[in-house]
Amino acid sequence: MSKIRSALVIGGGIAGPVAATALLKAGIDARVYEAYPGTAYGIGSGLALAPNGVAALDIIGAGDPVRAIAQPVSKMILSVGGNQHHLPAVPGEPPLQLVDRAALHKTLHDHAVAAGVHVEFDKRLIGVDEHPDGVTARFADGSTATADVLIGADGIRSTVRGLIDPNAPGPKFTGMLGFGASTFCDAEVPADTMVFAFGKQAYYLYWSAGDGQVFWGANLPSKQYLTLTEARAIPAEQWLTILRDTYAEDTPGGMLARSTTPEQLEVTGGLHIMPPVPHWYRGRMVLVGDAVHAPSNSSGQGASLAVESAVQLARCLRDLPEPEEAFAAYERLRRERVEGVAARAAKINSSKTPGPVARKVMNLLMPLMVKTVMNPEKTVGAERRYRIDWDAQVQSA
Repeated sequence: MSKIRSALVIGGGIAGPVAATALLKAGIDARVYEAYPGTAYGIGSGLALAPNGVAALDIIGAGDPVRAIAQPVSKMILSVGGNQHHLPAVPGEPPLQLVDRAALHKTLHDHAVAAGVHVEFDKRLIGVDEHPDGVTARFADGSTATADVLIGADGIRSTVRGLIDPNAPGPKFTGMLGFGASTFCDAEVPADTMVFAFGKQAYYLYWSAGDGQVFWGANLPSKQYLTLTEARAIPAEQWLTILRDTYAEDTPGGMLARSTTPEQLEVTGGLHIMPPVPHWYRGRMVLVGDAVHAPSNSSGQGASLAVESAVQLARCLRDLPEPEEAFAAYERLRRERVEGVAARAAKINSSKTPGPVARKVMNLLMPLMVKTVMNPEKTVGAERRYRIDWDAQVQSA
């Protein structure tokens, strides 16, 4: 039986509220401490939740609230140089759920609070003091909080990761900057379909929200890394000029860029991928979500993996008596899966900026590639069918 009765969760994005809600379900009091002034403070545009991620949300009762704010998409098209190829569906698979990231953060926060989770904002972690029987978090405002364990759900720039291991690797730049927008235009976009487009100079994706509204996201190649703050310091009009030049010869990329206004453009800055993290935990501290595994956006699994890990961590803390024993079991359950997804996504990144010759080769080989290496059943079917058995007892590693 677990000796763990309380947890401090650092970070209120996606993994944090899910972990806290799952911990409460497991009988462990969990409190969330978020550095920013409120939910969804200054974050990016949209994301897709895979069926496995939504299934994990169902365990804590958050699946339906998320479905209520999402747009289901069950069809996919791969477009290379304007030539479109319909990707076969994964048999029996529920649709992807496309959500606005800010709306997702708020929904998960509200669900956690309704479940009984206490959340505090403006709590930026600056240090941790460990004791034989607990851990104390110190915040920038001079306040402290103490519990049995501390969970770092504080994102790709995690403070907790550095406290666990000062030599831990940080996120790596993928060589692309991210942008998102919702615009109105006359582009022909099929309903219930997400299109992944390899343009003449850069990759983008888009889908219809109906009534002429189109959501689209751009991955702009860039040799220079820009943080979110640095990217947003550049006027949106300037970014739109670059995007319009980049996608000018693409259909419908050029139309999407031209119809987007500065007010509609969401700048998300440099896109990252986390290399394998050697130490997921130390003593009474452990990492979850992007703090420990952040595959590139090419994976389509970043948020879903964060949700899964949060729920699995709660199971381990519920079933195993000591923190390090629970953390070891959690890492055993998660490491191979998340690093496999990250490796798959890394391969996709390398194909997002094909040159003229590579583009011709891709067009020639595309019919064969769609049936083999780009067949969703072969590439992501097993990933999306992953399910957590909440009621099963976790065994020690």
